[in-house]
Amino acid sequence: MSKTVALIVAAGKGERAGGGVPKQYRRLGPKPILVHAYDRLASHPAVHDVVLVVAPGEEERAQEVLARRKPLAIVTGGATRRESVRNGLEAIGATDRVLIHDAARPLVPGSVIDRLIDALRSADGAVPVLPVADTIAEAGPVLGPVVDRSSLLRVQTPQAFRFEAMLAAHRAWTGDEPTDDAQMVRIAGHEVAIVAGDPMLDKITVPEDFAIMEARLGDRTFRTGMGFDVHRLADGEELWLGGIRVPHSQGLLGHSDADVALHALTDAILGAIAAGDIGQHFPPSDPQWRGAPSSRFLEHAAALVQAAGGRIEHVDLTIICEAPKIGPHRDAIRARIADLLRLSLDRVSVKATTTERLGFTGRGEGIAAQAVATVSLYEAHP
Repeated sequence: MSKTVALIVAAGKGERAGGGVPKQYRRLGPKPILVHAYDRLASHPAVHDVVLVVAPGEEERAQEVLARRKPLAIVTGGATRRESVRNGLEAIGATDRVLIHDAARPLVPGSVIDRLIDALRSADGAVPVLPVADTIAEAGPVLGPVVDRSSLLRVQTPQAFRFEAMLAAHRAWTGDEPTDDAQMVRIAGHEVAIVAGDPMLDKITVPEDFAIMEARLGDRTFRTGMGFDVHRLADGEELWLGGIRVPHSQGLLGHSDADVALHALTDAILGAIAAGDIGQHFPPSDPQWRGAPSSRFLEHAAALVQAAGGRIEHVDLTIICEAPKIGPHRDAIRARIADLLRLSLDRVSVKATTTERLGFTGRGEGIAAQAVATVSLYEAHP
């Protein structure tokens, strides 16, 4: 089967977009712009690997925003876009086809990728285009004459090429800096086909573009998940609650560190995205989880929300016990949960209550916790 690699160019500064950081790292809805582009390309069945090109010194930041995603390579870009693409091409090694895409176009429709791949059956390159709808006039101190727009096209990315043709064009290039890769292949004597583009591929350039792209993401829906857990208190165990060690004469008994608060919270988050429960992801019969910190379980649940294109909006945790007193530790628990979920403190609620000495918690035999998590997900417009 022929192989396709997507090359995402994310080495620009993006200063016109504002925000104080390169625009590819700014959030658009539930995740950074770069991650939108990465996920759209990596999830397409025709794309086998992704290579990412970033600015010098941005390699660690890029890997951080990608989280658990594993590109084929993260490559350092050059002084120009052409040099950045060349560096990325050289890192690919060998493939049949390459899709070269600008990270600033985060919403890549799969149908456009389909059309590009199909066009490479009979051409060495293919680009998505849109007709020019507005009146075009020459610039000057005053309005100049109108330019015939019938022969003009808006060229977008991703642009698809037979890999050897694209790499050879870059290696042989000696002219002025090109505006895109298709011009290089065309000037090298190869045919570049055009396919229908999509307004979803518009580029984010200025601050106002963020609101437009947010609207194109689709409708945001809110989902709620609930979690509940119980663990027995026992002598000789450490007591972990909400990700912190709480001094107490007894600790909770369980296969992991038995953090009943984080277990309930993990189940609430998993429930919000209908992803089962903690036992399915971390079976107590599996010895690798013996004594494991429950923070790993919570971070896993949060990563699943991110992978689904969602965002955790708020969590509310209630710890039920007679002792120890939770009040002195409430702020530390809130801060730890906020850190694990990468939320601001005002999105994390931690409460405590007793059962008025009724039941197993009232008798001091164990501790229970219940949690509610609110998650937002984007449902794309058809």
